[in-house]
Amino acid sequence: MSQLPGIFLNVLAPVFLLVLLGYITGPRLQLEARTLSRFAYFILTPAFVFYILSQTRIEAGLAGRMIGFITVVYLGSIVIAFLVARLLRRSAKMTAAYVMIAAFGNVGNFGLPIIQFAEGQVALGVATVYFLANLVLAFIVCVGAANFSRGFSLGMAAQVFRTPALLALPPALLFNWLNISLPPVVMRPLELLSGALIPTMLVVLGAQLAAAGIPRINADLLIASAIRLISGPVLAFATVGWFALPQLERNVGILQASMPTAVLVSIIAMENELLPEFVTATVLFSNLVSIISLAIVLVLL
Repeated sequence: MSQLPGIFLNVLAPVFLLVLLGYITGPRLQLEARTLSRFAYFILTPAFVFYILSQTRIEAGLAGRMIGFITVVYLGSIVIAFLVARLLRRSAKMTAAYVMIAAFGNVGNFGLPIIQFAEGQVALGVATVYFLANLVLAFIVCVGAANFSRGFSLGMAAQVFRTPALLALPPALLFNWLNISLPPVVMRPLELLSGALIPTMLVVLGAQLAAAGIPRINADLLIASAIRLISGPVLAFATVGWFALPQLERNVGILQASMPTAVLVSIIAMENELLPEFVTATVLFSNLVSIISLAIVLVLL
């Protein structure tokens, strides 16, 4: 536990300070969080994915084990969320909200910068593989859960494969596999854009949290948040040995499994009119209290 002050100061505080910056300046400067988030989503994220993965060397078998690990952990959290909601006899909508909150970790906004500070720049490529794996799973599960009461549509689930981050994945892997080096006139703009992703996402997260307001604490909020923040790291530590991951991939995977709920979950809930106030409040609460749970995970690592 003697490491805790250093972890707070050197790993978590820089991340939360940028979120706080967005929280304070967003309303005062009238920052358009939606515009900034769309800029990050459609431009910065695919640039980041291409730039990082086109240069990261990860053996195919190892990548498969990493994807299997993060998928097993998040599926486990989803099952726990569903069973808890059913045992509590929650409505179909509230059950779907529990599942969405458990399915989508904040592996981008929080995961990437925390892992960069904790494990170094070399860990970003590994963290991006986990980020993309959770993105695919979470979008499919969240879209399915949000439309649970109205019938599931394969067309809606297929939307995930048209997201900008995933569209950048095939060319990145192709350039990596063929060991193709793009000229500086192409790579340097991509490097600048990818470098802007993390600070932009953190400031946008702060502005989005400011717009959401102070969450109203209730039993469902506490239970859903606890499932996301506790089941993730517990399942990760319990199952990581099954996948024979090297130390770096192990640590990064456990951290990505321990992230609070992604802000995108509240957007999906709003778009589908699925208890948006509850989901947004839970997203805000889980991100705020994750400073404690993430510090514990970092100490254990």
